[in-house]
Amino acid sequence: MLSISHLYVYPIKSLGGIELTEARLTDRGIEHDRRWMLVDENNRFLTQREFPQMALLRTAIDANELTVYEKGNEADTIRVNLKPTETATVRVQVWDDVVEAIVMKDEINQWFSEKLNRVCKLVYMPDASQRKVDADYALNNELTGFSDAFPVLMIGQASLDDLNSRLTTAVPMNRFRPNIVFTGGVAFEEDTMQHFRINGIDLYAVKPCARCVVTTTDQETGIIAKEPLKTLASYRAGNNKVYFGQNILYKQEGIIRVGDELNVVQVKEALELN
Repeated sequence: MLSISHLYVYPIKSLGGIELTEARLTDRGIEHDRRWMLVDENNRFLTQREFPQMALLRTAIDANELTVYEKGNEADTIRVNLKPTETATVRVQVWDDVVEAIVMKDEINQWFSEKLNRVCKLVYMPDASQRKVDADYALNNELTGFSDAFPVLMIGQASLDDLNSRLTTAVPMNRFRPNIVFTGGVAFEEDTMQHFRINGIDLYAVKPCARCVVTTTDQETGIIAKEPLKTLASYRAGNNKVYFGQNILYKQEGIIRVGDELNVVQVKEALELN
């Protein structure tokens, strides 16, 4: 049996995530997932790729607020309304997409600028901003927030176990920032899931997730190393990319929970890897 073992939401792109027991799938991913993003003075997105210290900025959701704090300095926090009331907007860039976003208050932007030691500001994607996923993979003009490309990322625990069996030092799942982790089955079973259901919701694995240097950043220290990307490249490479996990689209909104079964409806051919 395949079942959900962990659920995660990442309210601010590239900052620490929050583990959930249940998650609401909305029109653009798990509720609150990557609805916020940090941008530079040119309104271009910031990530751990350039600023690994972003991993040390943690998030929490309580009632109507999003709280952000620095690991080891929990007393120094900022709070952001989950439904921002600010009105100033700006056009921001995430990869090749440009979308309208709401700019947070000056004191919030100053806090982040001090933590990252560079001028930046926090922006929020309102419901009116509609960022569509790549049309080559879309099923029905699906939306996403400030994620890299798709609203949900899923990884099987068996896939991580397989990777760790090849590493000298095991890495935790947080290196890969999934939304859904499932147990059961075999390593990389997610690669062959064309269509599956969770709690009556139809989900589809539409594109393998190409991995970047963020996977080499220790999420507890912000320190960068060569692994696990080096080992992954030795057996999970194809088309000059390294794959781990599947990007997911879905037809219905609704609730999924830890413990829910994944029922595979249709399978597809496994990836062709070098």
